[in-house]
Amino acid sequence: MRDVTFTYDEKCRAEFSSLISRVEHLFVSIDIGCPYGLPRVARFHQATFAPLSERAMELFLAAGYRRNGNCLYNMQCPCCSACVPIRLHPGEFCSNRNQRRTLNKNQDVVMTILPLYPDQETLELCEKFLQNRYPKENNNASGYYRDFFLNTIVNSAQIQYRVEGRLVGTAVVDIGYNWLNAVYFYFDPDEARRSLGTYNILQLVALCLEWDVEYLYLGYLIDSVPAMSYKKNFRPHYVLAHNKWCCVK
Repeated sequence: MRDVTFTYDEKCRAEFSSLISRVEHLFVSIDIGCPYGLPRVARFHQATFAPLSERAMELFLAAGYRRNGNCLYNMQCPCCSACVPIRLHPGEFCSNRNQRRTLNKNQDVVMTILPLYPDQETLELCEKFLQNRYPKENNNASGYYRDFFLNTIVNSAQIQYRVEGRLVGTAVVDIGYNWLNAVYFYFDPDEARRSLGTYNILQLVALCLEWDVEYLYLGYLIDSVPAMSYKKNFRPHYVLAHNKWCCVK
């Protein structure tokens, strides 16, 4: 009998095919304006879930899905394919000169991992970030925590970054045995020179290496949106195309 060895992604695809066949009826499609500011209609294909097993969440992430509160979704926009799922394999990652420079200029930053809880300090920083970067009606910190960050389906945490005790950035992450999902990152706009978005990803890579986590999901790569396109500077990275993760060196 021929010995067949399946790769990690092949196993995930096979398991996910079985999983999605059982839950696809829960999904609905919702059309809204593009949340990333592109002049197109965005279509979210989403479903609300009760608590998921760690493996089920891993399968959804490997299939390109994202989390928003208790919803899992993927993008099925009728006239656009700009949102490309991206992940890193921390053991393969090699920092470039600019990333090493970012680490050097943030040596005074102290990182702490905490339960995901919106106290006054985190809400004030998130509000400052949103009003500076995304000043839209009804775009506020309490809404982001209530509807986007907090959930009951996976294990989540917040990673705080401080300088001399002052909060300068917070990452919201979901944590599994073999994966880390970067949900959102906000920071003090007055500290833009620090490149804290880049610094955060470098710290997430370091955490994955410390915890022996093999897959770091960074959400969507969108070339035409600077706040999303910087992720492609982390190499090698993997993008999901035609249901397969392809390495970009």
